[in-house]
Amino acid sequence: MNADHPNDVRPILVFATHNPNKVRELQEMLGDQYQIQSLTDIGCHEEIVENALTLKGNAQIKARHVVEHYGLDCFADDTGLEVDALDGAPGVFSARYAGIHGDAEGNMTKLLAELERVGATAQEARAAQFRTVICLIQDGEEHLIEGQCKGFIEPARSGAEGFGYDPVFKPEGHSCTFAEMAPEEKNAISHRGRAVRAMVEQLLT
Repeated sequence: MNADHPNDVRPILVFATHNPNKVRELQEMLGDQYQIQSLTDIGCHEEIVENALTLKGNAQIKARHVVEHYGLDCFADDTGLEVDALDGAPGVFSARYAGIHGDAEGNMTKLLAELERVGATAQEARAAQFRTVICLIQDGEEHLIEGQCKGFIEPARSGAEGFGYDPVFKPEGHSCTFAEMAPEEKNAISHRGRAVRAMVEQLLT
């Protein structure tokens, strides 16, 4: 029960993140049927080591940690960029591709250098996809939900919106990168947007 709203009887669903903006977004999508709480809200401040070799594995680690240690239903996500010419790299290592977690500039620099190294110059040789995997554990049952967005890696950065690899990823059928799109335009077609909407649909049915 929510201490700020003691009469709130909505079922609690934990989003395994400390990002309040992500929590707010999900709460708006789910309306009044669920009470979304973050890791911060439930007092989970310990590091959850994401050492799996797959996106699915990392999402499961986070969701299972919350269920096992806090007894609450939970969902967690993990996202990776998979480039065909690099045999699916950086994949699960996308956030730390250049060695430091969250170093977006370093990650993009390494990605472009690797594509140049393997001679992937034509657009079709730079095919890639973003993939998000969500692990939802509800009432003791585990569900895996996936969202994908196919596209291409551009040879140079373009745009100032978004984060991560957005300045070099151009989604299929579009003439600009994720970083050149307004947030609502990106969310309508993005891997994460698709995965989240599929989860919301499942939760509300």
